[in-house]
Amino acid sequence: MKRAFLSGLSVAALLAASAVPLPAADLVLLGATVHPVSGPEIPDCTLIVEGTTITALGRGLAAPPGAPVLDVAGLHVYPALLDANTVLGLVEVSSVPGTVDISEMGDINPNVRAEVAINPESEILPVTMANGILSAMIAPRGGTIAGTAAVIRLSGWTWEDMTIASPVGLVINWPDMRVQRGPNARPEEEQIEQRDGRLRELRAAFADARAYVQAVGAEGTRGIPVHDRDPRWEAMRPVLDGKIPVLVAADDILQIRAALKFTEEEKLRLVLLANGDVWRVAPELAARHIPVILGPTHELPSRRWEPYDEPFTVAKKLHEAGVRFCFSYGASAFSAAHARNLPYQAAMAAAYGLPKEEALRGVTQYAAEILGVSDRLGTLEPGKEATFIVTDGDPLEIRTQVKRAFMAGREIDLHTRHTRLYEKYHARPRPAANLEPAAAQR
Repeated sequence: MKRAFLSGLSVAALLAASAVPLPAADLVLLGATVHPVSGPEIPDCTLIVEGTTITALGRGLAAPPGAPVLDVAGLHVYPALLDANTVLGLVEVSSVPGTVDISEMGDINPNVRAEVAINPESEILPVTMANGILSAMIAPRGGTIAGTAAVIRLSGWTWEDMTIASPVGLVINWPDMRVQRGPNARPEEEQIEQRDGRLRELRAAFADARAYVQAVGAEGTRGIPVHDRDPRWEAMRPVLDGKIPVLVAADDILQIRAALKFTEEEKLRLVLLANGDVWRVAPELAARHIPVILGPTHELPSRRWEPYDEPFTVAKKLHEAGVRFCFSYGASAFSAAHARNLPYQAAMAAAYGLPKEEALRGVTQYAAEILGVSDRLGTLEPGKEATFIVTDGDPLEIRTQVKRAFMAGREIDLHTRHTRLYEKYHARPRPAANLEPAAAQR
């Protein structure tokens, strides 16, 4: 009897759930100025979404019968911004170790996958989305080979639900090539041995991975046994096959040059995660078609004698040299809470000489291209995913407000912990007008 009753409840629950109508996926936006990024802006534009995809945009288009219409006259529609190097979802409070999950033990961890560690309930994600950043590349940190990165959407129930593409690259933290000198520096011999030891480990890892792939590929040949599968070297297969790049974090000129030499010798695709000195090798990067994911623009110069605005002009110099690049807020634990300020990194570069349209592409189109997701994100075109923002102005301007946001055709809630606290304390009880302070009553 109890089993039958429970079974009846389950069926009733399923019927009730199926009776709830799902919101219509189709949507028409009318009257906004649409900025496709891949082409000129379109004033008084009609943008049509069917399911998760943009199917048409242009002036004077007829809305499909019965489709919900959203009048956004006087507003602007842009592709959602994409932060190309973060630890969003892997960090909550950088000073609380229990909320930081960006690295693993050991120096060689190619099998680490950033996306499986996402916390979908992170309070940082809605705050970031509220400023127009709806997707990001998340990358592990720590060690020499940190693991593989993934492109995620910043809203979803689970990590599987949030993942857009994985893996998109293998993260390598290049060792410091310089020997530090000074009263507090470690002995030079110790620094050199540590550096050379990390480089030996790196080369050995790639040699072992190649040997493993060769051995596994020979299985089935007479006399060749079946080998045990090693998750570390399996994770490096896409890198060795050229399907995904190595994402090398290197800022100093010596690090960058060493990384360029290593990847050329190993015949690897390279994307630099760099700032600082990267502009100094711009001609070589352009000649080899190596893209760059820039770190924060709001930085101090690398050296005391360099001009104060050198970090602000790195993007301009790369652009002038013909190097493909995009912007990020950086993948440190501290930077996650500030990823919402990504558009202002691009804006600073524009203020110091980078063409404004290039700055916008650096947080949309170019980011999607470098990360291999440009078939879905980065521009507004028929066939692309309907992931975009509606604003009252230029998203690179700090005064601009994001009015609405859509992710794969669905509108997302832009309420955050910030807005909830504002509303809570804005509505707090007020003291009576004739109530004197306690000190006055005494």
